[in-house]
Amino acid sequence: MWTTPIHRWAMTGSWPEDAPPDLPAGLDRPDLQSWQEGIGPLVHRIYRTRFTGSSMGPPDLIAALTEDMDKVAPTEFASFQKLDGEGPMREGDEYVVRMPGPWDGPVVAAAADETSFRLATLEGHLEAGQIEFRAAQDHAGGVFEIESWARNGDRLSDLLYTHLQISREVQLHMWTSVLRNVVKLAGGRMDSGIVITTRRVDPHAIPRFDEKEDGLSPRDRRALAALAGRPENLDPGVAEPPVDASRWRIDEMVEPLPHEKPGLPERGGSWEVARRMMDAYQLADPHVVTGVFAPEAPLPERDMLLKIHYGPLRFKVGVRVGEVREDTVELDGRPVLRYGWAYRTLQGHFEEGEMLYELRKWLDSGDVEFRLHAVSRPARSGPLLLRLGFRLLGRNQQLRFYRQVCRRVKRLTEAQLETERATASRRKVVGSSA
Repeated sequence: MWTTPIHRWAMTGSWPEDAPPDLPAGLDRPDLQSWQEGIGPLVHRIYRTRFTGSSMGPPDLIAALTEDMDKVAPTEFASFQKLDGEGPMREGDEYVVRMPGPWDGPVVAAAADETSFRLATLEGHLEAGQIEFRAAQDHAGGVFEIESWARNGDRLSDLLYTHLQISREVQLHMWTSVLRNVVKLAGGRMDSGIVITTRRVDPHAIPRFDEKEDGLSPRDRRALAALAGRPENLDPGVAEPPVDASRWRIDEMVEPLPHEKPGLPERGGSWEVARRMMDAYQLADPHVVTGVFAPEAPLPERDMLLKIHYGPLRFKVGVRVGEVREDTVELDGRPVLRYGWAYRTLQGHFEEGEMLYELRKWLDSGDVEFRLHAVSRPARSGPLLLRLGFRLLGRNQQLRFYRQVCRRVKRLTEAQLETERATASRRKVVGSSA
C-alpha cells in the first residue's frame, strides 16, 4: 500500500444525492441488513483507479471476478467464500468474506451484469448497506471502481469504525489491495495511483426508514412476510386433549389479578386492561422476548416473530395464533367468563407445542385471574444447535419465562389501573375547577 499513491478526498454528503440504490424487487429476504437499520453516519465512498496496457475488456474482467473473487482478494488478509455451488456469480448467491478475528462479512449478490455486480450485506456483517464493483473503458484506458453506501452494522462496529477508526483502516487496506490486484489480473499498469472519495452524510440528515405507521423496520416486515408460508412444526391434533404426559411437558400457572365487582367485566377494569395487554402481546419482558407482528393483522391466524434474548445470544422464531375463544361456561358449578387465544410453534422453532393465554372472571364473586397453559417438547426439526441448547439448558429458562409472564400481567395490570385512576382524578379536579 505504501508504494501505491493514494489520494483521499473527504467531503460533506447530502441526502438524497448520496442515497444507496434501490434493491431489486425480487431480493426480498428477512436477513438483509439494509442501511436503514445501521448505526451512525452514512458513508458514500468510491475507490477508483485507472490502468493502461491491458488487453482485457470490461466484460472479461468482470467475468473473471464473478467466477472467483479470490483472484483479486488479498488472500493473506481476506477470502471470498461462496456458500452454495460453484461457477459465476448470479443474483441471490451468498458469500462470506473471511477475515482474521471476528470480521467475517456475509453478503448476497443483489445485481450483476456484464460490466458490474453489486453486493448487499446480511445480518452479522460489520456494515449495513451495499457495495458495487464495475469496470469501464475510455479513451485513456481501463477504469475500475468500487463504490459503497454503508452505515455501521451495530454500536460496536460504530465504535471501531467511527471513533477508534480501526475498521476504517482495515477497510482501506482491503479495497486498495483489491484494486491493485485487479490491475494485475488485467495485465495492465496502474496510472496515477488510487483515488478515494468519501462523502459522509450525518445521522441527523438521514431520514428514518418508512415505518408506514406500523412501527416495523423493513427487516421485521420481511421476516413476518416469510412466516406466512411456513407450516407448524407439530402435527395437527397431536397436542389436543387428552395430552400424553409421557411425550409432552404440560405446564399450568394461574395468577390472580385485581378484583372486580361480581357480574360482567367493568369498563376500564382489571379484565379489560389485561385483555388489551394480551392482544398487544405485552405479556413478555422485552429484555427476554419481544413479539413482532403487523398491527393490522387480525388476532386469529396472526403470525408473530419472537425475538428471544439469552445472555449475549439472540434467536428469532415464528409462531401462529390459532382460534380466539370467548365464552361463558360453568366450572365446578360456578359461572365463569373466559377469553383466550393460543399460538403454535412454526418450523425453525427449537420447541414444538402450543401456549394458551386465558383470562377468567368468576361472575359470582368478581375474581379475575390470568391462566397460562403450555404443552411443549423439544423440536424434532430445525437448527441443530438451537435444539441441542434447548435440550441442555432450556427447561429452567422455560419455567422462568412462564413465571415472569404471570407476574408481569399482574403488575402491569395493577400499574395501568393506578394510572387510569390517577388520570380520572386529575380530570375531575380540572372539571370542578372550571
